Order: sequence, then structure tokens, then C-alpha cells
Amino acid sequence: MPDNKSLELLFIINPSSGGKNKTDWKEEINKYSKTKHCNFKIYELTGGDNDKSELKKQLSCKPKKVVAVGGDGTIKMIAEELMHTEMVLGILPAGSANGMAKELNIPHDAEEALDIVLNGKEEKIDVLKINGNSTSIHLSDVGLNALLVNYFDKENRRGMWGYAKVAFRVFMKKRIMRLDIKLNGERILRAAYMVVLANAKKYGTGAEINPEGSLTDGKFEVVIVRKLTLLQLFRMLISHKPFNPDCIEIIQTEKAVINTREKNHFQVDGEYCGKTSAVTVEIVPASLKVLVPPDKNKQNNGI
Repeated sequence: MPDNKSLELLFIINPSSGGKNKTDWKEEINKYSKTKHCNFKIYELTGGDNDKSELKKQLSCKPKKVVAVGGDGTIKMIAEELMHTEMVLGILPAGSANGMAKELNIPHDAEEALDIVLNGKEEKIDVLKINGNSTSIHLSDVGLNALLVNYFDKENRRGMWGYAKVAFRVFMKKRIMRLDIKLNGERILRAAYMVVLANAKKYGTGAEINPEGSLTDGKFEVVIVRKLTLLQLFRMLISHKPFNPDCIEIIQTEKAVINTREKNHFQVDGEYCGKTSAVTVEIVPASLKVLVPPDKNKQNNGI
């Protein structure tokens, strides 16, 4: 057993993350550690209501690095506990899409990802505070994509093709939202199919929604998707190409208040949050330490 007072690595594994052919991360971590001399511990989440309280207990020994082994939802839960602390967040991409891992250029290969956990560079990134009580470190949105996330969760589908299978169903239910947005001292009125609160550049599928996004600039982008064809929706799901700039409007800000006439579907970092008609978003600059590849020249994520 590790000495908790000097715990170097705490791996938090979400066993439910990923698709059918997922990596056995517990085995990979143990195998990797045999060639490295580090003090580590593995804790597995149960998926129960007490996961957050148990996570707090595990973090009470203040390990140097806390490694999220899961998808964006797992990363979000752990990141909320690490903000404004000296503990550093590492990521092993064990989810179905792994948006934040892609954003930070974390490879899917187990050994390469573990190398970054052990030898990566520390960077401070921004976090979004949503409605005063939730956080987003990646992408959140109101509208059509949030509905897709809801369907995806209900049907228990995994992987990009799981998304694609519900895309047509979602597209047939698309409707225009009437947006009232306050930001940068102005009030703007828009009609759109979805509005994205973007701390990052791209969705876990690889589709680039916010080309100028940066995790470290002290700002975020409100991306208003005014037009959306079925082809554009499929591109969002399965391609790495950016959105058509003629279909979107991007506004950079530090704070935004978004209201809609009717309640619409809402998701935060891939976690469906029900329907809402009001969202307040504010940037919390340089509030979370993360591990990224040591060679910044090979990165293309805006850090």
C-alpha cells in the first residue's frame, strides 16, 4: 500500500466509461508501474450517488497528481475538486469520445498517455462557471446537440457511430430557439438551433466548432449556430472538419447571460442537464492545473 502522506499518483477509474472494446486501464496502469518507481494508488468509481463524497475522501491525502481515467464527465467531476489547489489533473482517455483529451493532445495509446502522466508539463487552464454551481472545462451547449446527448444516454449507445445512429432522429426534431444574450455590455437577439459555450475548440468527435478557442486566454466563446443541415450535423458527429463559417457566429467574452423564450435541452461537458431557459456563464481564469505533452511544438490546442 502507498504511503498516503507522500502519494504521487492517484488514478480515479470510471469502469463504465468507453465502448465494448475498451482498454483495461487497471491492468495497463499496473503493468506500466512495474518499470517505474512511483508511489501510486488506484480507486474505482461505482457509479453510485456517493461517488463525489468518496472522491473527496480519496483526495484528502492531497496527492501530487490526480489522473482521471474516463470520459469528459469523469474529468469534469474530478476537475471540480481540483480547482484552485496544488493538485494536478492528468487524463487517460477512457471515454467514448474523449473531447478534453483530444483538446490537450493526449494520445489514446495507453503507454504514451501514461508517459504524459509521469513526465508531462503542467499548464494552468481556464474553467467556466455555469449558473454559479457547476463547471465546464470543455464544451457545453443549449439546443440540438444537448438533445442528441440526451438520446445517446437514454439508448446507452457508445462511440461515434452510436451518435450517428440517433443524428437523423434529432435532426427531425430540430427547432429554432429565440435567444436573448447579454455579453460585453450589449444585448443581442438571435434565432438559432443551438448555442455553444466554448472553452475549447472541438467536440470529442473531432468536429471543430470554435477555431480560435484557447484554454488559457482568460476568455470563452459563445458560438451561435444559425443554420444546420443534416450534412452539417453528420459532419459535427463524424468528421474533423470545422463548421461552415457562414452557419455560425462567434463572440468572445468573459461573461454571458443567455435566455430563451422556451425551455431547451442543456448539456455540460457531455453530461445532460435537463431543460433550461436561462444560463449564466463566467470564466474562471487559470484555475486548474493539467498535464499536457512536454513538447508544446507538437500541440495544436491553443495552450
